[in-house]
Amino acid sequence: MTALPEPSGKVALVTGASRGIGHGVAEALVARGDRVCITGRNEDALKEAVERLGADRVIGVAGKAHDEAHQALAVERTMEAFGRVDFLVNNAGTNPVFGPIADLDLGVARKVFETNVISALGFAQRTWHAWQKDNGGAIVNIASVAGLSASPFVGAYGVSKAAMINLTQQLAHEFAPGVRVNAIAPAVVKTQFAKALYEGREADVTMAYPLGRLGVPSDIGGAAAFLTSDQSDWITGQTLVVDGGLFLNAGV
Repeated sequence: MTALPEPSGKVALVTGASRGIGHGVAEALVARGDRVCITGRNEDALKEAVERLGADRVIGVAGKAHDEAHQALAVERTMEAFGRVDFLVNNAGTNPVFGPIADLDLGVARKVFETNVISALGFAQRTWHAWQKDNGGAIVNIASVAGLSASPFVGAYGVSKAAMINLTQQLAHEFAPGVRVNAIAPAVVKTQFAKALYEGREADVTMAYPLGRLGVPSDIGGAAAFLTSDQSDWITGQTLVVDGGLFLNAGV
């Protein structure tokens, strides 16, 4: 790992960050000098991620995002370790189904919403009360382009991400002026989570992207770093589409 910059004095909590997009976000924040708490379901994977990122500036708290006790513990540990939590990046998500929603099991639908939407609200509430209400900060919700238009194969996921975009607007309104709240809507990013969308046919999938490639976690990390920086301090309630130009071909 390259030498880290001087500490920025800022602290972030990034959920679902043992790999994929969340890990890319944590990397970007550590690279600019932030201290970071990351969460993830698998304790071993989380420990490995902490070591990769730098154990002197990163801690990990294992647990399931929808578990309220885990949400409380993650914020508590962040405050204990670093004394503040300036930024929250809600990245933890799930998509256990692939196909139309006409016959979707409602129990599965509830699980998707619990993880993708309710947990984001829970983490936002807890960081707000623990630090941001009195000290300010920023929240970034990782949504999806699937939340901006109908998708034939990831309908439940898309509906949950549409709810997350609306949640972003609501929180931005309620938490202003001290806390800015924005969302990022990625298209397909090359991660284990999104493998089913491109594996074995990446060249064909990429043809729909004017920039000629699928996304990588650092693309979203850079966007999250911007939205938690002073350079974006007059931006709130917005959804930044990071999609390699995909929506240009959709006529959106």
